[in-house]
Amino acid sequence: MRSEFLFTSESVSEGHPDKVSDQISDAIVDLMLAKDPEARVACETMTTTQRVILSGEIRCAPMYDQNNEEWAVNGGWAPGAKEEIEQAVRSTVRDIGYEQDGFHWKTLTFENHLHGQSTEIAMGVDAGQDGSNKDEGAGDQGIMFGFACDETPDLMPATLDFSHKILERLAADRHSGAAPFLEPDAKSQVTLRYKDGKPVACTAVVVSTQHAKGYDKGEKEAELKAYVKQAVADVLPEGLLSDETVWHINPTGAFEIGGPDGDAGLTGRKIIVDTYGGAAPHGGGAFSGKDPTKVDRSAAYITRYLAKNVVAAGFARRCTIQIAYAIGVSEPLSLYVDTHGTGTVADDKIEDAIRSIAKLGGLTPRGIRTHLGLNKPIYRKSAAYGHFGRKPEGDFFPWERTDLVDDLKAALG
Repeated sequence: MRSEFLFTSESVSEGHPDKVSDQISDAIVDLMLAKDPEARVACETMTTTQRVILSGEIRCAPMYDQNNEEWAVNGGWAPGAKEEIEQAVRSTVRDIGYEQDGFHWKTLTFENHLHGQSTEIAMGVDAGQDGSNKDEGAGDQGIMFGFACDETPDLMPATLDFSHKILERLAADRHSGAAPFLEPDAKSQVTLRYKDGKPVACTAVVVSTQHAKGYDKGEKEAELKAYVKQAVADVLPEGLLSDETVWHINPTGAFEIGGPDGDAGLTGRKIIVDTYGGAAPHGGGAFSGKDPTKVDRSAAYITRYLAKNVVAAGFARRCTIQIAYAIGVSEPLSLYVDTHGTGTVADDKIEDAIRSIAKLGGLTPRGIRTHLGLNKPIYRKSAAYGHFGRKPEGDFFPWERTDLVDDLKAALG
């Protein structure tokens, strides 16, 4: 790593059109997992002016069975199931705060194009190679990465951590009424100067936030900008901001038309915001809308969990972990650890230690889901402000726990 450099990450708010789509998709995942912990869901959402469209494949016996003769009149849906899905969609939009002419939870047009999962995919995922449900296969092929570093208490890249927290602060003040001039759509970007691997100064901050009418000029504009500057100052650690920090607050001017009314949203378009802000590699797969048999999601969670525990245990200051799967195959094809020259033990020894920890279940899809408890309705909460660097609480964000530290220390002697 260079001794001195600038690095930037961005975040987007819960009201950004792509994040609205992500949260809707994960609300559908949660709804179906609440009905059936073994549900299969691949739900894509498009949002645009006064419209939400769902598409994708599902398998959830309490809600949908294309072979049920009694339900055939309703396209294979159980009585009331389609209405429950629509209610989940509208509730999600309402909770985000959209009650605008161009996008309103109550009056938007909703379309549901979800249908049954392919029997060929189901056969491979459920049975795996040996024909048993116990040794089920991965829900897709792919490579997944996990990362952790010691830049923040949550072991996340500081640029992304601060970008998330700025928007979380704005959203909290909007919901509480402390900043009634704010509307749901917003973006942030933080640039930090690093020296010897640590952030030493914030050189630039960008915040674009949707606002009430008139807050783009005069005293109201000044009020909004002063509020944003104070919110950022409250979030960033003392000493990073200075007179040399460059500020761009609503640099394009008026931002009254936002969310899906201003720009169409799609599930899965904010994968760098969801993960590490560009500070680590990404395998390319999105998370939202997918049940945990899809290793795009579950394996990305387990690699974050492993990398975070490696750093928390003191074996490295930075850690990247890659894992790879083939569809229908239970065992991972490869496991790779890179501590970027910061490790206190050899990287291959960490790989061996991970493989030796029995509670990880050999890093099979079933083993991951069992160890982290992923077959639960816990996902909508993860669909805004990052899947990583969050506080584990109850069933939520189990991949952020550091309860593997003792096992790693025992394995590494």
